[in-house]
Amino acid sequence: MVENKGQFNENEDEFMDGDDELEDAETFAELLDSTHKALKPGEVVKGVVVQKNPDSVVVDVGYKSEGIISLNEFVEDGVAADIGVGSEFDVLFEGTDNETGLVRLSKRKADQQKVWNGLEEDAVVEGRILSRIKGGLSVDIGVNAFLPGSQVDLRPVRNLEKMIGEVFKFKIIKLNKRRGNIVLSRRVLLEDERENMRGKTLENLEEGKVVEGVVKNLTDYGAFIDLGGIDGLLHITDMSWGRVNHPSDILNVGDRINVKILKFDQEKERVSLGLKQITPDPWEEASGKYPVGERVVGKVVSLTDYGAFVELEEGVEGLIHVSEMSWTKRIKHPNKILNIGDEVESLVLAVDADNRRISLGLKQVEPNPWDIIGEKFPVGTIIEGQVKNITDFGIFVGVDEGIDGLVHISDISWIKRIKHPSEVYKKGDTVKAVVLNIDRENERFSLGVKQLAADPWETIPQRYRPGTIVKGQVTSVTDFGIFLEIEEGIEGLIHVSEISKEKVDSPKNFAKVGDDLEAVVLNVDMDDRKIGLSIKKISDQKEKAEVDAYLGSQKEATSSLGALLQGAMSKAAGDKKED
Repeated sequence: MVENKGQFNENEDEFMDGDDELEDAETFAELLDSTHKALKPGEVVKGVVVQKNPDSVVVDVGYKSEGIISLNEFVEDGVAADIGVGSEFDVLFEGTDNETGLVRLSKRKADQQKVWNGLEEDAVVEGRILSRIKGGLSVDIGVNAFLPGSQVDLRPVRNLEKMIGEVFKFKIIKLNKRRGNIVLSRRVLLEDERENMRGKTLENLEEGKVVEGVVKNLTDYGAFIDLGGIDGLLHITDMSWGRVNHPSDILNVGDRINVKILKFDQEKERVSLGLKQITPDPWEEASGKYPVGERVVGKVVSLTDYGAFVELEEGVEGLIHVSEMSWTKRIKHPNKILNIGDEVESLVLAVDADNRRISLGLKQVEPNPWDIIGEKFPVGTIIEGQVKNITDFGIFVGVDEGIDGLVHISDISWIKRIKHPSEVYKKGDTVKAVVLNIDRENERFSLGVKQLAADPWETIPQRYRPGTIVKGQVTSVTDFGIFLEIEEGIEGLIHVSEISKEKVDSPKNFAKVGDDLEAVVLNVDMDDRKIGLSIKKISDQKEKAEVDAYLGSQKEATSSLGALLQGAMSKAAGDKKED
């Protein structure tokens, strides 16, 4: 070591100079250390930017080495701060990096430390809502704090996400710096604010006054309006003179509206509000605006079993009763011809402004086909139409658009015994008929099919005189007699007493359906269209016929002899005159 030291210094003086320089260097390091701050981790100190890089800055805090801070820590609300060499700010000393020898610094933590130092319970702070978290919201007040869902507003908020990004004032209700927990409340401040406003509002409320309010909440039956510390109820019936299906049709939460105070109970602090009462009641001029007989146009707003409500203007509706919708069609429900939203023309039939009722007619805008049907189809006219419907009592035949004529079962045939019209017709059949009668008042149109041909009963009395012997086929056998068809559709009854001169226990023992029998006509009843027949008297009738025939032949013979004698006598008298 000595040799080396001697080699390094050519002379003793030079060697001594080297020792002096080393001593001076050690003295300078000690001096430099003495000038550096003694920093403790967690301490906030002043820092100065000595160099700026693209993504960071080098900061001198008066320590033996500098620290590096990312430029991201200088961004607030998305805006980067203007940082350059010489910029000063507080930073948090976190310690020294053993590998690099640089100190670890943080501006953001220093800011948070200052915030924490300034926080205390019951203090009012401003913050921005960051995100939705379990149980509530995360709020940035310089440090992260928790806002429970129950403390967000005066009323529960269903959609907390819509509040993200909003800035509000909050009150610190719990603070634990050791654990780093902060609990906030916005509701407490709103309640205080509401209570302060409440007193002023109550002083100024009076019935009939128009005030401004904010729609606070909507329900099925109305809306709650915040008048300033006190809520008033705007019932759905007081929102509009017109029809309102739901308050959301005309109002939204947060809307500012003018309302009229209808009723104010100061003791219970209940306020009833009206929106429609700010404008005139349209029914006050309804009688003059919609006179009877006036044609009006409106929109269908509601359909019921008994009719359709038509809005003529906001707040004024008229009813078209189902019976006033068509002259001819039987409408079971208004939705068969009308739909909600349809624009229709109708006629004002009646106006009752006191009870807010207007009766409208839809069919009255068109001529009544029953007024002209008599001219178009006078009695006696032969028509042709399709069978529209079949009932127990007859068939309905389409005569004109919307008008059907009835062929009663008794007017289908002169002679056929018809139990039900379906035996002869089915829906869709084309039928010819004669117009029998038109009842305009009761809207009835009567038709007849049998009237197309002559009534065969008109000649029955001449063709079937009492005593006439007839032949026919048994069509029915009953306990009281036998029905015998003597020509198509014409039947006569052989009563049980007229079957035989001997006692007959039952006609069924005497004949059956399909048997051919001979009988004599007893009588003809044109009113009831009945022919009485007899079998037991047929022998008497035959005997009488034979006697009549014999007497007729004798009379004829006598008449011939007399004629001969008369001729001879006339000739003799003539010869005598000639002599």
